[in-house]
Amino acid sequence: MSGENNLQVLLRSASPVVNSGSYVFTTLSGPEADLLEHAVVIVREREGTTLVLPQATADARGIAYAYVAGWITLEVHSSLSAVGLTAAFSAALAGCGISCNVVAGYYHDHIFVAIDDTERAAEAIRSLSRE
Repeated sequence: MSGENNLQVLLRSASPVVNSGSYVFTTLSGPEADLLEHAVVIVREREGTTLVLPQATADARGIAYAYVAGWITLEVHSSLSAVGLTAAFSAALAGCGISCNVVAGYYHDHIFVAIDDTERAAEAIRSLSRE
């Protein structure tokens, strides 16, 4: 299944779901193997490996972080080649003064916003389906 490409269908069907908990962005130069299994996102960069972890995991391990995020998943199965979806919801969030960090998985788009903005961000995305 390749996912939906039509922007209007994607926006009407986005169905943002707020995942429970707080998540943090951190970087490690040599993360422990067992820590990787807790990560919801892993990005390997020249400078180190970025992990998005549940805040509780980072706190329990004494891992430093500077950004605490809420995690919103768009339940619509969007195609990786769909044009305009990220632009549409990031513009809606920018219009509300909310920054976002986006990760696309094979099936869904995942949006990380400052923890205090999570519900407001989800509502801004939901409003796209009503426009």
